[in-house]
Amino acid sequence: MAITTEQIKSLREETGAGILDCRKALQDANGDFDKALKYLREKGLATAANRADREASEGIVELYSHGDGRVGVMVEVNCETDFVARSDIFRTYAHELALQIAAMSPQYISEQDIPDSVLEEEREKASTYAREEGKPEGIIERIVEGRVNKFMDEACLMRQQYIRDDGLTVQELHSQNVGSIGENMIVRRFVRWELGEESSTDSE
Repeated sequence: MAITTEQIKSLREETGAGILDCRKALQDANGDFDKALKYLREKGLATAANRADREASEGIVELYSHGDGRVGVMVEVNCETDFVARSDIFRTYAHELALQIAAMSPQYISEQDIPDSVLEEEREKASTYAREEGKPEGIIERIVEGRVNKFMDEACLMRQQYIRDDGLTVQELHSQNVGSIGENMIVRRFVRWELGEESSTDSE
């Protein structure tokens, strides 16, 4: 099956993969766009896993202000080299993360950052709510785990749906960029401020 330039362009826009990789993925998938997309996303995840142990000490602190200054975000994203840190693709990715944080208000980078006490509190709330709804005891544990997973999907940046493509998580977006850039990247930390919100120092 002939692969068109338009197909390659669309696949590249979806994944950030190189032209040759996109062409090969489409050829291997006999022109099936969804299969080629799935293959390249899985390849990006595998590439990211292989590079995860490499040191990333360069990078950028991206600043973003939204809504005429009502919301401000600062996010630090690291990579391996200064060359990549200055590249458009890396800076664009850092900016996309700042937009995501501004729009979706995550509390943590990943589930590993959630304190055990917070997860336990979520489990207790979910369990109490399920019993108040009269759910059978035999399914309460499953309901609790489902609600805790939903909490993590909303509270963790890397588990959130990407605001520009709800078929993609931020972790998958991250992996695609690692695959395209060819270096390990780490979302080191972030902070989000909203005008008028109470901070931890307001009550001191």
